[in-house]
Amino acid sequence: MPFDIPALQADAKEAIKNCLTLEDLDKIRNKYLGRKGVILEMTSQIPNLPVHERPIQGRLINELKKEIAILLEAKHNEFRASISVDEKPVFDETFPAFKQELGHKHPLSITFEEICKIFQQCGFSIEEGPEIETEFNNFTGLNIPLDHPSRDAFDTFYLQPQKHENNTKAQKLLLRSHTSPVQVRVMKSRKPPLAVVVPGKVYRPDAVDSSHSFMFHQIEGFLVDKDIKFSDLKGMIDLFLKSYFGKGITMRFRPHFFPFTEPSAEVDISCIICGAKGCSVCGKKGWLEIMGCGMIHPNVFKQVGYPRNKYTGFAFGMGVDRIAMLKYGIDDIRLLYENDIRFLKQF
Repeated sequence: MPFDIPALQADAKEAIKNCLTLEDLDKIRNKYLGRKGVILEMTSQIPNLPVHERPIQGRLINELKKEIAILLEAKHNEFRASISVDEKPVFDETFPAFKQELGHKHPLSITFEEICKIFQQCGFSIEEGPEIETEFNNFTGLNIPLDHPSRDAFDTFYLQPQKHENNTKAQKLLLRSHTSPVQVRVMKSRKPPLAVVVPGKVYRPDAVDSSHSFMFHQIEGFLVDKDIKFSDLKGMIDLFLKSYFGKGITMRFRPHFFPFTEPSAEVDISCIICGAKGCSVCGKKGWLEIMGCGMIHPNVFKQVGYPRNKYTGFAFGMGVDRIAMLKYGIDDIRLLYENDIRFLKQF
């Protein structure tokens, strides 16, 4: 059975015309156009009409809906225009303002700045590089051979190579797995003496857990000049660690292997949590692994075009997330990336 559109139209016009307040106008709006209003109820009944009447009634209902909306808007504007100057809201300067909460730096940003500041005071400059790198800068230029496990597709985020217009073979691109590619970039563009630290994000396809993430942060540092020795590296690392963690710590070097340095070492400090007595953080050993370091491999100098045997240098790298976790007593790396305001407010 068709709807009585003319009667509804007349009722709506009369109700809107005789409305006296904005509150009453809202009630009329809800009656006709609301979620449980007359228009929506009529629309839901269209499938019950004979097939030949459905399009006709649907068009009439839409026209009625538009007309009521226009009348409501006009009446609303009439009400607003009729408000006198004296009746308009007055600004009350004594009314309490909304509290604006001040933000602050993320614990990782704080850690980055504190570390970089120490090295800047020692004459190092800050350099940054792209997070999408070439395979040469990330691996080949750093003396990492083709058969090294880190170059496997399971250990690196490789990207789809871009084809050149002349159909020549495109260089492989990837998300950098460490900040060391900037070392190659800087040495290729500048001659020694160089003293540089490189903060930034790195990416590795690690399973996420309390101590691993597919994206984390590193700081790479390197110094290149004539007659740089391993003792210079040890002195620089000792100065940094005692400046950051306090003069009471003890440092030790352990022999290690890195393709881009030779000799290489891992650096440990006495546990700052238990004072080297042994706790769950240091695995009851009393030592915490902090960074890797070593003398820059001659093959790296060769790759960047430095004359053979003319320069020497050292490099080091550390995980900023791990250092922040140690400093602030954070036991889960995921807390640094979840943006939980309850966690971030503690810093």
